[in-house]
Amino acid sequence: MYKSILVPVDLTQKSSWKKVMPVAVELAQSHGSDLHILTVIPDFGMALVGSFFPADYAKNSMAAAVQELAAFVKKRVPAGISVTSDVKQGTIYKEIMRTADKLDSSLIILSSHRPETKDYLLGPNAARVVRHSKQSVFVVRDN
Repeated sequence: MYKSILVPVDLTQKSSWKKVMPVAVELAQSHGSDLHILTVIPDFGMALVGSFFPADYAKNSMAAAVQELAAFVKKRVPAGISVTSDVKQGTIYKEIMRTADKLDSSLIILSSHRPETKDYLLGPNAARVVRHSKQSVFVVRDN
């Protein structure tokens, strides 16, 4: 049913993967799905903000994230599951949807915290992915 499952995680936020990874692994095992683990490094937004960071910041942060994600996948995805990982830089929800489209994912599994009033007004990344994604989205609450 699910050929390819995309699992976006924030390596700095355990709540983004603690409950999601076991669900993703179970679904991948039961459906024979490929897993694709994605982490997104947010962009600076405005060029002015970027000017305050060292010139090699983007390159160094990307390299560090690639290493961290590889270790994360090795620790949390059992042998026997086809898994790939990727690090992107940009607007989080856009990169999730862009990657899902590029991989022709059939399911996106992500975490979402309990909504607060500000979330209804601003729309967090999970809500944007749910609203705009072409793929089915499985939202796992972190609490």
